[in-house]
Amino acid sequence: MLRIDGRTNDQLRPILFKRGVVKYAEGSCYVEQGDTRLICTATVEDDKVPPFLKGTGSGWITAEYGMLPRSTRTRIPRESSKNFPIGRVMEIRRMIGRSLRAAFDLQKLGERTITVDCDVITADGGTRCAAINGGFIAVVEALHYLKNVGILKNLPILDFIGSVSGGIVMGREMIDLCFEEDSTASVDMNLVMTEKGKIVEIQATAEGAPFSKEQFDHLIEMAKPAILHIISLQKEVLKDILEKSGG
Repeated sequence: MLRIDGRTNDQLRPILFKRGVVKYAEGSCYVEQGDTRLICTATVEDDKVPPFLKGTGSGWITAEYGMLPRSTRTRIPRESSKNFPIGRVMEIRRMIGRSLRAAFDLQKLGERTITVDCDVITADGGTRCAAINGGFIAVVEALHYLKNVGILKNLPILDFIGSVSGGIVMGREMIDLCFEEDSTASVDMNLVMTEKGKIVEIQATAEGAPFSKEQFDHLIEMAKPAILHIISLQKEVLKDILEKSGG
């Protein structure tokens, strides 16, 4: 049985990455994953790290995340008009930051921070996963900038990472949920994994009935080849940078 958009349960939506889309940012990436669309920018700030890293020589990667007012079916208020970020936004920011930090050698970055801003233009499910996928590309481009200006000798990439959503909808395990699927899912999952198959983060929640370990394992097995495909697309858009860096 095909899904509402004609895909099979283990099929990704069409994905497009385009880097270098923001003139003044050290790194940037435009992402399309189905009808989910966003822009990720990476900003390098020298001599700026969290207090606990001062004097350690280590750098830091952090993330911001926001949705434009009409990225959804009805208008949502701009975050600047609120007194403080809502819990969901803070959770997504932390997840993106943790995921990106797992992919790079922060000690080789030196005492500087790379801030990745993820701005959702159109939300149709899987925005946090798309932000991680595009954010990785933006960070690599920013690191390439640091190498070009003589600050870094090499790109401190530990491993490529990719992320995809999954869930159980009407009793069927599937990956890369669109909004209609996500809004009716009895189980919601987000998975971040390295190219070597190591898990960075799993978020899995029963929105309705509890789910079995067998269903959980099946979702992860479905997600693995999807993430490897996402990583292959990342490598393709970063091909010239990787070739120049011997990667």
